Amino acid sequence: MRHRVTAAALAALTAAAGVTVAGQAAAQAAPIGRTFHVDCSADPAGATGSKAHPWTTLAEAGVPTYGPGDRLLFKRGTTCTGTLAPQGEGSARAPFTIADYGSGEARAKLDGAGAHDVVLLSNTQYVHLGDLEITNAAAPGSERNGVRLRLTDYGTARGFKLSGLYIHDVRGGDYKTVSGSSAIQIAVEGKAKPSAYDGLDISHNRIEDVDREGIYFKSTFSKRDLVGQQQDPNVYPGEWTPSTGVRIHHNTLKSLAGDGMKLDTTSGARVDHNRVDGFQLRSPSANAGIWTFNTDDTTIEYNEVSGGGNTHDGMSFDADGASQNTVFQYNYSHDNTGGFLLICPYSGAKTIGTVARYNVSRNDGARLIQNCWGPILDTQIYNNTFHNKEKVPGYLVQDDAGSPATTQHELSIRNNIFVSEGTGGYAFKNPTPGLSFDHNAFHGIEMARPNPGGITEDPKLRDDFRLGEGSPALAAGAVIENNGGKDWFGNELKPGTPNIGAYAGRGVK
Repeated sequence: MRHRVTAAALAALTAAAGVTVAGQAAAQAAPIGRTFHVDCSADPAGATGSKAHPWTTLAEAGVPTYGPGDRLLFKRGTTCTGTLAPQGEGSARAPFTIADYGSGEARAKLDGAGAHDVVLLSNTQYVHLGDLEITNAAAPGSERNGVRLRLTDYGTARGFKLSGLYIHDVRGGDYKTVSGSSAIQIAVEGKAKPSAYDGLDISHNRIEDVDREGIYFKSTFSKRDLVGQQQDPNVYPGEWTPSTGVRIHHNTLKSLAGDGMKLDTTSGARVDHNRVDGFQLRSPSANAGIWTFNTDDTTIEYNEVSGGGNTHDGMSFDADGASQNTVFQYNYSHDNTGGFLLICPYSGAKTIGTVARYNVSRNDGARLIQNCWGPILDTQIYNNTFHNKEKVPGYLVQDDAGSPATTQHELSIRNNIFVSEGTGGYAFKNPTPGLSFDHNAFHGIEMARPNPGGITEDPKLRDDFRLGEGSPALAAGAVIENNGGKDWFGNELKPGTPNIGAYAGRGVK
């Protein structure tokens, strides 16, 4: 016969044993873990990793095998030199945490002093890294990283969080490789076991003065038909295995030699509320502010990108080869030498389903939109506002198409405002038959291509990108389905004929 034990009886039994039911549940839910301390200014004699007798080197901190709930803490106001490469992993309920301790304004600093990596998190998972200062400036020019996450034939690694880091003066060479050089490098290596990240949050970090990448993803498990011959299958041989649950948000990146952020071999990533100010400053290679390669379903929104340093590529945003269903929305792009948007398949790759909507651009130069040769399919650029005062682009669209036999473009440009207060510029380079315009506002620009439903009158564009009272762009656009639901200002998009441009409200006085 089975006896039924009531909750009250269970509480009485555990209380008699000196343990409450709540206490038992808490003990099972959250492993306590161990805490280790590192103070590289302390006396090394008798170092045990305790707060009273902390470790004094990164080598000592790399000896233990860490587990769920463990904490590795670095004393504020001190500097440790070399590479931190901890072993072990946390768990979903109790991650392994690397952070700081103590008081004072000065952060705990880790200085790679020319090492390949300052922090290397290799074949691990459920790790939270935060609140440290990281630098790596000595012996510049080689592969160099601030923080590198690395999987090598590991499988799926989960539960990473990188937050509150100050990463600066990482002086690497001009390498776009799986192993460096970046402030934060997210690497998947190997050939035997498909590997990827599931759950990676990179947020509230400050990245400054880095050669060459800000935040960079690369994977050897990236082979699929969409990528064509755009990358060497001998170097990247694994079948496409995307990282998932990726979010990059509320980061500030300044003074970058190359790219701001590049996502590679991800699915469903979100990049939002970041500030990129100054990229493509010291690299002879092609670079962009925020871009995708070989990705699916990426959303890039609420970012501000400026200071692209030259025209190779030097624009804020790029949906590159094998990018599928990339959405750029609610972003602010300004003062980029290269321009606003690049769409760039080549060497047999395809770029499919790119959408750029409800963004604003001010004083972006050279060209506003550039298309590489290769198939650019189902691409929609609508309800954006482009305003040029001091700088007038040479091209509104620069189409670098190859021969018609190898190029297929399906690119519609609708409901956008283009206002120029300067003279000249805004020509079209090699426009292909697949490039179409309708319901756009062109003011101060001589438009030489058909633009059905469009206007040339002054749209009364205000400096804040809203439309003035009586603007001819009010309720003058074409209806577009699945339009995202709101404008750049957060106004709800209501049924009916929309405004032209990124503002959906009423005209303002």
